[in-house]
Amino acid sequence: MIEIDNISKKYQTISVLKNVNATISQGGITAIIGANGAGKSTLLSIISRLLLPDEGQVRIHNMDVVTTPSDKLATYLSVLRQENQFTSRLTVFELVGFGRYPYTKGRLNADDHQHIKQALDFLNLTEFKDRFLDELSGGQRQRAYVAMILCQDTQYVLLDEPLNNLDMKHAVVMMKQLRRAADELGKTIVIVIHDINFASVYSDYILAMKNGELAYQGQPEQIMNSQILEDIFDTPVKIENIHDQKIAIYY
Repeated sequence: MIEIDNISKKYQTISVLKNVNATISQGGITAIIGANGAGKSTLLSIISRLLLPDEGQVRIHNMDVVTTPSDKLATYLSVLRQENQFTSRLTVFELVGFGRYPYTKGRLNADDHQHIKQALDFLNLTEFKDRFLDELSGGQRQRAYVAMILCQDTQYVLLDEPLNNLDMKHAVVMMKQLRRAADELGKTIVIVIHDINFASVYSDYILAMKNGELAYQGQPEQIMNSQILEDIFDTPVKIENIHDQKIAIYY
């Protein structure tokens, strides 16, 4: 499990996280939701050690993420940042192969090639494997980045806005694939996501952030409540039951 204990973070004098406490159980999908500036991406970055907290501790499998050696942590935890900087002259195959670096340090063996093939197949990218990144659409690149993360083959997968640059069809495909990764591959997936209806339909647990604090947490049927969502997003929200799913109407 991921244990988040009293995490606080300031940028100069502005508190962006305030004494956040949560436990993310092993398995399934946990969605982090909230308005812009609520602290979602900062929390995910601290869980993944991309940022250091000012106070508090994050533990994964009882390992302190700050003090655990990078090589060891990378075999338990993988993370997709909201912005990724890779040279455009990498092929999709080469990019996805970076996911194996914690194990092989760039010297790919037969087992690594099998992991790459599985990740490409899983994200429906096999036909694009020899294309350069700058030859792909934004949505295809985003799928390639997620394939790289899955290729790392860690128990814990952290994704910051994995639906960026995806149209309606491919956003649905992506969430279905992440659901499959949780159910069939046994991954523990934590995603920062803006679309609360995707969080409702595909996640097992929701952490709802407001002004740097963890305001609410619970299963989707608990969080998909008009009063809670109106408090989180400061806008009128109506909840409808559609095909046995709670869907937020807010436009």
